[in-house]
Amino acid sequence: MNYFGAKLRQLREDQGMLLRQMAAQIDIDTALLSKIERGDRRANRELVEKAADVLAHECNELIVLWLADKIEDAIDNEPMAAKAIDLIKKEAK
Repeated sequence: MNYFGAKLRQLREDQGMLLRQMAAQIDIDTALLSKIERGDRRANRELVEKAADVLAHECNELIVLWLADKIEDAIDNEPMAAKAIDLIKKEAK
């Protein structure tokens, strides 16, 4: 899945911002931003925070989506993934 990239694209397009405009404002090249939006590359936390600022969007929401992508990447095709997530959920309460 590509939670963060899809949301980033939606927010950018909703504001009528071109890919190159957004890339310039968060100080990355257009090709990298395109890959992030498609889910071919992952952003780092600093980029998530910059994007939230540029798009005037709730940073915590974007961080949650970014973390969800990271977690999914880490557990992809792991047969015990659901049990690991249950353990984390129980410990995080």
